[in-house]
Amino acid sequence: MNVPTLIIPGIGDSGHAHWQTLWESANPEFIRVEQKDWDKPICDEWVNGLEQAVAETGESPVLVAHSLGCLCVAHWAVRTSLIIKGALLVAPPNPEGIDFPSEAQGFSLVPLVSFGFPSIVVASSNDPYGSLEFARVCAAAWKSRFVNIGAAGHINSESGLGKWPEGWALYQELTA
Repeated sequence: MNVPTLIIPGIGDSGHAHWQTLWESANPEFIRVEQKDWDKPICDEWVNGLEQAVAETGESPVLVAHSLGCLCVAHWAVRTSLIIKGALLVAPPNPEGIDFPSEAQGFSLVPLVSFGFPSIVVASSNDPYGSLEFARVCAAAWKSRFVNIGAAGHINSESGLGKWPEGWALYQELTA
């Protein structure tokens, strides 16, 4: 495949059983965007980290974001002049939601404008951090394709998805 791909985890990073980590382990062209602080994220710092990672790829990468990583991509998209091939945005959390982590700073006021690159938003009907309605609003504003995968929690390792082949198929759509 050899499409440069950046993995953008959410708060706390993605653990060893998370589908993002499994994809990264199986694909040498996948690079995890490292953040200054995984446990006390500051939006501007995360956006700067993503900007640097995209610039360093030297090509138009695909972004694969989970949870708070989706909000990072949204804030990055309205600030950057860099070009990407597309983005897979999985389980975007609602920063106004009751369960949104208080230690995450600066992510509210989610930019609701068209990204200008192909994207797919994936949501679950029982995600404790973001409702289907919130994900649909984001997808519509970002001009993203919206995919509801049913009851899959936060679409993380606790969801028991393993390598998540359905998500992989969505990723392949973006790289085609």
